[in-house]
Order: sequence, then C-alpha cells, then structure tokens
Amino acid sequence: MRRRNRWLIRRLGHRIGSFIGENSIDFLPIRKGFQGYQPGDLRADALSGLNVALLAFPQGMAYAVIADLPIQYGVVSGAIAAIIAPLFAGSRHTILGPTNATAFMLFASFAAFSSADRLFYLPMLVLLIGVLLTIGALFRVAELVQYVSRSVVVGYITAAAVLIIANQMRHVLGVELPDAISEGPKTFFTIIQGTAAEFTHLKWQPVTLSAATFLIWFFLRKKLPKLPVFAITLLLVSLAYYFLHRYAHWEVATFEAFAISDLKPRLPEISSRGIFTDLSRLIGLAFSIAFLAALENSVMSKTLASRVGDRPDVNQDMLSVGLANLAASVTGGMPASGSLTRSALNFSSGAVSRLSSIFSGLLCIAGLLLLGDYMVHVPKCSLAMLVMCIAASVINQHHIRISLYATSSDAAVLLTTFIAALVMPLNVAIFLGVGISIMLYLRAASRPYLTEYEFSEHGELREAGEKRTRPMPAISIVHVEGDLFFGAAELFRTQIQKTSLDPDLRVIILRLKNARHLDATSVVALEEMVQFLNAHGRHVIISGATKEVYRVLKNAGTVEVIGRSNIFANNPRNPNLSTRNALKRAQELLGTTEADIRIFYDPNKDKK
Repeated sequence: MRRRNRWLIRRLGHRIGSFIGENSIDFLPIRKGFQGYQPGDLRADALSGLNVALLAFPQGMAYAVIADLPIQYGVVSGAIAAIIAPLFAGSRHTILGPTNATAFMLFASFAAFSSADRLFYLPMLVLLIGVLLTIGALFRVAELVQYVSRSVVVGYITAAAVLIIANQMRHVLGVELPDAISEGPKTFFTIIQGTAAEFTHLKWQPVTLSAATFLIWFFLRKKLPKLPVFAITLLLVSLAYYFLHRYAHWEVATFEAFAISDLKPRLPEISSRGIFTDLSRLIGLAFSIAFLAALENSVMSKTLASRVGDRPDVNQDMLSVGLANLAASVTGGMPASGSLTRSALNFSSGAVSRLSSIFSGLLCIAGLLLLGDYMVHVPKCSLAMLVMCIAASVINQHHIRISLYATSSDAAVLLTTFIAALVMPLNVAIFLGVGISIMLYLRAASRPYLTEYEFSEHGELREAGEKRTRPMPAISIVHVEGDLFFGAAELFRTQIQKTSLDPDLRVIILRLKNARHLDATSVVALEEMVQFLNAHGRHVIISGATKEVYRVLKNAGTVEVIGRSNIFANNPRNPNLSTRNALKRAQELLGTTEADIRIFYDPNKDKK
C-alpha cells in the first residue's frame, strides 16, 4: 500500500512538473537579458534607476499612508519588489511596488482591524498573496485576465482615485475622523460624512502647507516636468516646515522616525486563534488583492511591451509579482504590484534592461538606512496633498469617455463598478464589476441569429421574403448562426416554437452549419423541442452539422432522439448539399416528390 502511495505521489509530481515545463515558465529569465549589452547601456540603466528611486521612495511613503500603515512599509515593499521581480519577470521595463489601487483595497479591507492587528496580520496576508500569484502563474491563470473588461478596470481605478482623495482630505484639513468612522467600514459616503462632521475643527497651518504643496507641485509639473517633481516638492515643503516649526512654532502632524532595527525581517506569525481562523480572515482579501495585482501588472506589461515590440508573457510577469510578494512578506513590506507611474518613468528614462529596476531598489534601501531619522520633519498634510495629486492624475478622462460611449454594455459596467466601489468594500466591488461584464457579454453572445430560408427558381438558397409564400408550405428551412451555449438555449427554443405555429408546417430543417458551442443546456432544449414536435406529428431534420455539432449530439445520445436518418453532415466542398439531402428526406417524410429539388453549386470553388 505504501509503495503504491509513493508511486502515485511520484506520478503526480511528474505530471505537475511536465505541465509546468510545457507552460514555458522560466525561473531566471534575467540571465538572457544581456545579449549585446554595452557600457553605455549600464549608464542608461543607472540613470533610469536613479530617476525611478527618486519617485519610488516618496511614493512608497504615500501608499503606506493610503493603507494606514507606517511609512517604512511602503518603501520596503517598493525596494524589495524592485530588486526581486526583475530576476523573474518577462517584461524589462515594469517596476513593481505598492500602488494606489492595492494600497486602498488594503486600507478599506483592514479598516475593521485594530492598528496592532494590521501590523500582525500583514506579513501573513502578503505571503498568501505571493503564494496565490505564484501558483496562478505556474498554472497559466494570468491568461484569464484578458477576459476582464477594460470598463471594469477604468471604473475601479476611477472610484479608487475618488476614494483616496476623500480619505486624504482629513490630513489636509488637520482633523481626525470620529472613532465610529475610523474603526468601521470605510466607504466614500462614510468618509465624507466623518470629514464634514469635523470640518469646523480644521487647522489653518496644515491647510496652508497643503496649499503651498499643491502650488509647488503644479508649478514644477508644468515648468520642469522632466525633474522628479514629487520628491522635490516633498523635500522643499519639509525644509520649509522645519524652519516654520523652529522659528514660528508651527505645529502640524508629522511621521514617526524609524531606525534600522525597525526594518529587520520578520516571518509571518500565527495568532492564538489558530492558523485556520487566520486563513479564513485573510484568504478573501488575499485573493482580491492578488487578482488586482495580476490585472494591474498584466495591463502595464502589455502596454510597455507594445511600445518597444517585445512579446509580453503575462504568466512570467505574474510569477515575478508572486515571488516579489513572497520576499516582501518576510522583509516587512506591504503588497506589491505593477506601478503605472514608475514603470512609465523607467521606460521614458531610457532603461535598457532589468538592471534599472534593481538599481532603483538598492537606492531605496540606501534611503531607508539614511533618512529614517528625518521623517519627523515630513508633514502628513503635505504628503496627503501629493497623494491626492497622484490620485487625480490616474483618472483617465479619455478612457472614461470611450467606456461611456462605446456601447451601452460598457457604460453599464463602468457605472456599476464605479458606484459599487463607492458604497461597498473594494474587493466586493471589483468582482461585482467583473460579474456584470460577464453577464452582459453572455447576454449579447446568447442571441443566435435564426432566419427562414428558401430556394429560388434558380436553385439558390436565399432568405425567405416576408411577403412571399413558401414554395413548399409544409417545409421550413431555418438557418441558425451563432453560439448555442446555455445562455442561448431558451431563446433558441422560443424562436423555433414561433416558427412551428404555422398549422401547415410539417417539417423543420435546421441548418446548423454556422452554429457553435453546443452544450448540455442547448442539447436538452433541442431534445425537448424534437419530442414536442414529434408528438404533434411534425419532424425535425438537421442539415449542415459540423463535426463538433455531431460529436456533441452523439455523446449526449441525441442522435437517437432525432434519428440518424434525419441528420445530414456538412460537406465543405458544397455546403448546400446537406440541405438538398435534407429536403429529399423531408419529402420522404411527407410522402411526396412533387417538388423539383435543385441546388446551386459553383464548380469553380472546387479546385479539383
């Protein structure tokens, strides 16, 4: 028995290994990225890495603020992910780290946790995210991301940006949300309600610093867009506050300093409640953030690959996100994903290889070691204002307009996702948007095209005219085109029943040459329709059945229900031949041969 179990385990391991090997996952693709690498390329990567680091360090702080975590968690995540991810990524320009959307999803989902519980459970959560993404990459789950509607992404990102702006407003005004709001579920309306309730307690010093921050950022962005505007603005405002605090005695909320000892690696821990309780609390959130991270990274890698002519490998990139999160879980980081702004900056700065990402990560680590003591001079209100500026910049009006006006389904998906994200948890809203988009797609796909056909006096098959009578009143030829999966089954049955209402009709010929994707539901509907018509002395004949259609009917046992003599396979050389044979069979069933059956056939189509 033990020998058999060992054999089964070895066989299972061999199959899993073969499956992964067939999926062309490379566990160290960076080794292939330096063919023809020149010294000038190293300089370009170093400069790109510096530019990205000057953005990644303050952005890491900002995203930690969004997630309501100590600022070093965001910087650590950006540094570690930027070092680990390029070792395994398929894209050479994508920069990983914390992002707007994942940070706010973490904040909204962790809202019911106490501050101590957030820090305790965070490593376990990031570990679960890494495991889910890694397993998903090995089993090519990333390819399913392409079926998520772009309207869902646009609606989600827009709503997340609005929520971030609303949530940071309290820091700009220098107020604290009431305990009932700060400790409960955070939606757009609860945040606005809590901020409005404290509006009379606003403080003019943080409001003034926030206004100055915006003016500096706006001026630099317009006049000197090639400079690291985010970092320069935060540095100038921090210096200004240092002097205002020292000489004018201004008091605004700042961040806590952190030392090297605060950055030590820490393995995920299990609470006293047990591992299964911890998993039940975290697995839903981990799945949501993993899904969002895979979606963000896939969109970013495809966008950058299209600009340089690279071939994107979304599963390889998903593996890099998973392994980056695994590394972040033991080094004190928050969830990492593909960053839109940092990846675009890396590309525009002239990065040649994955080394630019590694350089930026190393520079961020250097910043963590050198600048921890100076965080007490960084005003929370100024960083909050910069976060609001970033959030506003990711609202893409062009994409919103396209989604609203392209089709009514796209508009419905966009608005549903956007509104849902404002009134319910983000992890619920994004799956609601995906569900709505799939439902609308199935609704559109489940409308097969059915039309009645007839033969002209020249033997050509044509659509029957509304004002013409059938040449053979007892026979109806119904052309079926489209998908006949479960969503179309009821509509298919209803339309055939309408056709059969004619009291003179005795035989229905279903042309299924262009029918696709029959499934159990559509086969059951077809069987019930055949049995109903047979019970009333009528007959159903199938013509033009493709190999796929016949295989489904045979496997389901429906061939016997219809009758083998009533099914005529498609002839690719002469597609109408099966319809002619079906008409002959119909005349046999009617006991008549009065109709002269001719079929139009162009011999030039047959090269033989």
